[in-house]
Amino acid sequence: MKPLRQNLQNPPKKMNKPAPESSAKHYVLDTNVLIHDPQSMFQFEENTVWLPVEVLEELDRFKSESTTRGANAREVHRRLNERFSTTENMKAGVPLENGGRLRVCINPHIKFDERGWQILNESPRFKMVKALFPDLTLADNRILASAVYVADTQTSQTILVTKDINMQLKARTLGLEAEDYRTDRVEDNDIRRSQRPSGSEEVEAIDIPGYTLQAFASQEHLALKDCAHLLPNQYVLLRNDEEHSHGVPARHWRAGEFRKLRHDHITIRGGRTFQAANLGQRFLLDALYDPDITLVTVYGKAGTGKTLLTVGAALEQVQNGDYEKMLITRVIMPTGRDIGFLPGRMEEKMQPWVQPAYDALEQLLSRPRKPEQFDKKKQSARKTGPAPAKPQPPMPGKVARPYEPLMQAGLLEIEAIAHIRGRSIPRAIFIVDEAQQLTPHEAKTLVTRMGKGSKIIMIGDLAQIDNPYVDAHTNGLVYTRNRLQGQSFTAHVNLFKGERSEMAEVAANLM
Repeated sequence: MKPLRQNLQNPPKKMNKPAPESSAKHYVLDTNVLIHDPQSMFQFEENTVWLPVEVLEELDRFKSESTTRGANAREVHRRLNERFSTTENMKAGVPLENGGRLRVCINPHIKFDERGWQILNESPRFKMVKALFPDLTLADNRILASAVYVADTQTSQTILVTKDINMQLKARTLGLEAEDYRTDRVEDNDIRRSQRPSGSEEVEAIDIPGYTLQAFASQEHLALKDCAHLLPNQYVLLRNDEEHSHGVPARHWRAGEFRKLRHDHITIRGGRTFQAANLGQRFLLDALYDPDITLVTVYGKAGTGKTLLTVGAALEQVQNGDYEKMLITRVIMPTGRDIGFLPGRMEEKMQPWVQPAYDALEQLLSRPRKPEQFDKKKQSARKTGPAPAKPQPPMPGKVARPYEPLMQAGLLEIEAIAHIRGRSIPRAIFIVDEAQQLTPHEAKTLVTRMGKGSKIIMIGDLAQIDNPYVDAHTNGLVYTRNRLQGQSFTAHVNLFKGERSEMAEVAANLM
């Protein structure tokens, strides 16, 4: 399929064009497209894909990073090296398996000398580049100039593909067609539903006779006709068809068979007990505690309890021995230096990013204080024996957190996504917080690390995306959910109702 739109306005008339090589379109890729998806150059079917040489220069700057961006840059380099094995291949391009062609664009109409960068061509578009974007020390402007060169020398349609919205606007200013990379875009009805300001829960309901509902409540399983279209592990509400206020939450197992939810609370040994506060939380706890469901995706706005419930369910199962350890990671969107330059061990570097999980662990592991009713009572003068020892002041230094024994025992690990490549993670429960910031490629990397006996939970708020190269339809969370939905080992839950506080719920809806 063709991943990009074809309905933009035609570019200005091109001058001095040679005879066309073919009727194939020409796609010029920006660096961010390759960083977003290292396989993107192979997704354009029978068309010609151009990589400006400036893109190779930018990839070279990223290749030494220990981040996902660095890993993707290195993968692109390996793919290109496999195909451009000779100088002739670099000049003429190489055919691709999908019928297209891959070429490197070296723009002969710009040069660098003692006076700086110079534009040697006087075509209408190059004149506009010179007038509007004269600073060719910027790689973006040189990539634009390369796209102009392709458009001026090829007769068929030329399209610049970039995930940078400003780059798209600059290209259109020059009369070039420009588009986002849309191959991994997902259409998901739950995206808008989870972002809609609402205090009510939107759950698919199935109306059945009252006696059938009563039988399901006691027998805990039910087979219904005309429900085979439902996905495996899809959560629904079975309602009395005469009294809709009476209903029982259920999970569609497969082929029209429903099962009653089995878990509705969290009990932490040496800590607290939490009960599901609404229907969505009951669905989530059922998925979290089912060993046959090894991939859970969760959409939920701020305050819906997704982090607290996920961390609590994982901790209880680790305490019970269902899993050997719990791993927590969070997608890092730095605004300053890379995480590798921060001092300290991995856990210390990651602490600012996974602090919500630490907060959840403190809440789960701390017991509610009971009032000491006899603190102020004087001891009887008749009491014999040595005087009680005077309480010692606390030792100076860092106060131990309740979750630190878990880390010391190896039951809790904090992991950075950039360091997870190549690992195999067996018998662990893995929590990925802020998963809406992932690219599809990063999400695939995480899911494919799971070994036998492991479970991965990906949670996120689709209304809070800071990654400039993904949106609600292209991020790794929705990509994972939609690519793997229908598999017997997956389940998806939407959380609509905030439980943090009345203020937090109103703010999430109105601000």
